[in-house]
Amino acid sequence: MSSSSRRHDKNILCMIMAGGQGSRLSPLTRDRAKPAVHFGGIYRIIDFVLNNFINSGVFKIKILTQFKSDSLNKHVSAAWSLNPSTGQYVDLVPAQMRTGNDWYRGTSDAIFQNINLITDERPDLVAIFGGDHIYKMDVNQMVDFHVSHQAQLTVAAIPVPVKEAHEFGIIEVNDDGRMIGFEEKPKQNPKQIPWRQGWCLASMGNYLFSSKFLVRQLLEIHHHNPKATDFGHNILPYLYPEYPVYVYDFTSNLVKGELPKTKGYWKDVGTLDAFYEANMDICAPEPVFDLYNEAWPIRTYNWNRPPAKFSSNTDNQGVAENSVVSAGCIINGGEVIHSVLSPSVTVQKDALVEDSIIFPGVTIAPGAKIRKAIIEKDIHVPAGFEIGYNLDRDGAMFHLTESGVVVLAKDTVIKGN
Repeated sequence: MSSSSRRHDKNILCMIMAGGQGSRLSPLTRDRAKPAVHFGGIYRIIDFVLNNFINSGVFKIKILTQFKSDSLNKHVSAAWSLNPSTGQYVDLVPAQMRTGNDWYRGTSDAIFQNINLITDERPDLVAIFGGDHIYKMDVNQMVDFHVSHQAQLTVAAIPVPVKEAHEFGIIEVNDDGRMIGFEEKPKQNPKQIPWRQGWCLASMGNYLFSSKFLVRQLLEIHHHNPKATDFGHNILPYLYPEYPVYVYDFTSNLVKGELPKTKGYWKDVGTLDAFYEANMDICAPEPVFDLYNEAWPIRTYNWNRPPAKFSSNTDNQGVAENSVVSAGCIINGGEVIHSVLSPSVTVQKDALVEDSIIFPGVTIAPGAKIRKAIIEKDIHVPAGFEIGYNLDRDGAMFHLTESGVVVLAKDTVIKGN
């Protein structure tokens, strides 16, 4: 049996970090947690890490929530019901202040405050993954690496350009893959990969711990330093000099059914521009992130909408090119080019949507033109209105990113021209 399809006898507990504020994704996170933001038409961001574990045969999953979690709670409850009677679950765990009067103060503090979940389940391994990245990963292969190296902690990592190193924890490794250096978000002179100049090895924020080691170290570290609240800033620098901490190369991960060109795709969609780029990636004729690999299904909530409909209106034919068009959409004499349409979007006569991301329930009225924009759910774009053609005006009316993407926040009311 191939490594991408084998199942371990290890008892693995997955804990997904979904409590961050996601301020850099505002206004999309104004009313929802970052993992609950719509992505790729029908999905939420958290669906991708959940599918990675489900497709890898890991069915014990805890999602740690905190800020603006209502939308996330509703989505997970509706889309991810497993069978608890067979030991399978996707449980939502709100911040409960179990260890004091503070909410989660960081990633390791979130685990520390929920350490009872680990001691109650008594797993062999604990996988602590972020809930806000777009990628596919066979977790079994990381488990193989962890076990074969007799690691106490394994950190998944990916090469990033030097210019992006300040956004990540940057790792140094020896020839055997053991961590020998770590710096969280270096402001200057990040350590480069010796055999790949111009690139650094970045932590993906995905950790695999031996369970007893994790519990013992968190109790000890927090006892001596209650302010040690973050894996990157506090825990990794404390552990790697003394214990076998290894680094798993994500680019070596082989997902069943994937083509070579899609191997190693990973996007941190923590900013609006990164979120926009990741959505545009799936619109390409030969996308670098493929939603259509039947051997690695990407499950989500069943929207229960009718099929998308393309219709002509007098002399205008409804068309879409290089686009993702979800169920319930009606393209009635309008044109959609290189865009992502979420469920129940209507594009009417002579309207144009180009290089854009449209959230559910949006109506683009006749003659309206949208270019390089993200439009929140249920917004009505009036007839003849243009977005993305006058950035000075758009920047005054809406939100404008560094790369010139126009973002319309939820409940925006647009007055016609």
